[in-house]
Amino acid sequence: MRAIRCVNYGEPSALAVEDLPEPVPGPGEVLVAVEAAGLGYVDALFVRGTYQVKLPLPFVPGSEVAGTIEAVGEGLPGELIGNRVMALSSRGALAEKLALPAFLCSTIPDEMSAEAAAGFLVSYCTALYGLETCGKLQPGETVLVLGAAGGVGMAAIDVAKAMGAKVIAAASSPEKRAAAKAHGADEVLDYSDPEWRKALDALTEKRGVNVVYDPVGGAYSETAFRCLAPGGRHLVVGFANGEIPKLPLNLALLKRASLVGVDWGGEIRANPKANIPLMKKLTEWVVERKIHPEPTATFPLEEAGTVLQGLLERRSIGKPVIRVNA
Repeated sequence: MRAIRCVNYGEPSALAVEDLPEPVPGPGEVLVAVEAAGLGYVDALFVRGTYQVKLPLPFVPGSEVAGTIEAVGEGLPGELIGNRVMALSSRGALAEKLALPAFLCSTIPDEMSAEAAAGFLVSYCTALYGLETCGKLQPGETVLVLGAAGGVGMAAIDVAKAMGAKVIAAASSPEKRAAAKAHGADEVLDYSDPEWRKALDALTEKRGVNVVYDPVGGAYSETAFRCLAPGGRHLVVGFANGEIPKLPLNLALLKRASLVGVDWGGEIRANPKANIPLMKKLTEWVVERKIHPEPTATFPLEEAGTVLQGLLERRSIGKPVIRVNA
């Protein structure tokens, strides 16, 4: 089978397609014929070997997968064969076949393409968990999304709009701001401008925002926190900027504001059943067309390394998806 394999830690751009043996599903596992794989920033860090947990070499990168069950291992009913599923695994998505535990798989609604499903789980579950469970977002409130043109930011825009919020999207280039606007943001601003707080004040009439969705970190975080309305919630999603900010805690005191960590992965590892209502709501929204998870761009397997490199360099717009067996 064709696959991308990381043999040595390094720049993702060096990755190439290889021919590897097909996996065989073990007890409780299914063999998925992969149609599409969603890529994220963490996947690129795994290839570089700079993530906080290192995957042992060699490995096939890619953690989000969508496809069709082709075979089942011992202990599983044959009726599963032919089911369209999406799944989250620590590795293995950038290959034509993937064996993984059946319990990791979720059914893909008929209304959802494989490409949309491949980029759905991490970004959309994180967005709903962050905005609803952690951020207590209410209809009519205003959300500021940092890094709004990335896959995580785009999902946050989509989910926040489905929840009835007003969304202000912050992105660093005209192309990224246009993409965020096209994806549903009510307003956009350029947060690469040193005076971007003034632009935000103008958009909110100096009332501030109720929720900040922050997957970026760095100096942007403190400015965004200062723009919270009294009682606001700053959601810490990640640090794509590469710098972990140090916020003056007197800001939280003066604004009666909250700083809340959003770790969807940690939540479902500690409490796997917590994801059931999240997925139920999200898939219902897909069927009802309340959210729109179709990827902004898809690429062939041969370009996976280049796409991962673009994620590291923050050149990517939206959630990139690789067509494997499309």
